[in-house]
Amino acid sequence: MLRVEDLTVPGLAPISFEVGAGTCLVIQGPSGSGKTLIMRAMADLDPVNGYIYVQGREREEMSGPDWRSLVRYGAAEPGWWAPVPRAHFEADAQVDRVVVALGLPNTALDRPLTELSTGERQRLALIRTLSGNPKVLLLDEPTAALDKTSADLAEELIKFQLRSGKAVVLVTHDEGQALRLADQWLILRNGSGKVFRR
Repeated sequence: MLRVEDLTVPGLAPISFEVGAGTCLVIQGPSGSGKTLIMRAMADLDPVNGYIYVQGREREEMSGPDWRSLVRYGAAEPGWWAPVPRAHFEADAQVDRVVVALGLPNTALDRPLTELSTGERQRLALIRTLSGNPKVLLLDEPTAALDKTSADLAEELIKFQLRSGKAVVLVTHDEGQALRLADQWLILRNGSGKVFRR
């Protein structure tokens, strides 16, 4: 599904890995080791050297919008450009169902973002990342601001995406979460990355 070859981001030796359909790669390493840079590179947000393929098609062969329809990035600190969450979603009845499944009130999509807690905004950002049915999900600390109950619900949603055949790349500092979700790990240390499989 996702293949990365000789990807070079600042401060890291070239790295290569593959993430198959229905599998999760967890990226771990100390702060500043390059985790977010790798995620941004795969999302085609920063210019980098190397090759990134999804379903056999290389990033450079596709327009930015076409790439991002297949590869969706959920940033650790997501941005919002409209005053209410619903404006960030296409009309889709499933969005309302997922909102409730993540333990949010069904009014959350229509409340001003300034009235929502950090955890509520983070859960809505996760839903936004999933919208449009992308093939690859790049999730950077998607549960960092959540209490255990909310984090558990978010993990169940991620597991559902895996069962649906999505490829997931996850950055998390939660060792328990990594063990529950990962099929393989990319560990970043001392300027290089090494892949380990379960």
